Amino acid sequence: MDQMLPQLDRRKTQAAVEAILEKYRIYKTITFEVREASVTASYTERFHGPTNVTSDQTAQVAVYNVDAPAARQEYCRMIESIVERLGKREQTLIRERYMKEDDVFDYKVYNYVLDPPVSKDTYTKIRTRAFYKMALAFADRGLLTLSELQKAKACNSK
Repeated sequence: MDQMLPQLDRRKTQAAVEAILEKYRIYKTITFEVREASVTASYTERFHGPTNVTSDQTAQVAVYNVDAPAARQEYCRMIESIVERLGKREQTLIRERYMKEDDVFDYKVYNYVLDPPVSKDTYTKIRTRAFYKMALAFADRGLLTLSELQKAKACNSK
């Protein structure tokens, strides 16, 4: 049972993981808008036959108001649990750069947040390793498809 880890394209992986972390940050910062049921009768005349389908708008609104925030919380918990499994420096980098505020830049993280400060190249290596690990974890949870992130194989034509 010799399973090799997949070779992922660094740029595609970075873009995919950053998109997931952006969604996490949005879920954490943007409040959930509760829907309300309409209680005003509609006075428009509708010309259609019976569909034999009953709808309960109040129930649909109630289910949405409960399920949507629960799904957001579960998504955020899943992302946080994946980040917790990373190494200490990787965790610090991901949390400070991608999970907190929008206006945090890479140079601030590698110069001021990481202790001791690291060079830009070392920062890139840490980030790349963290993104690779996170991409594998996200793929296990169904958030990513690894086949889309794999490096293109070079074709040898004669």
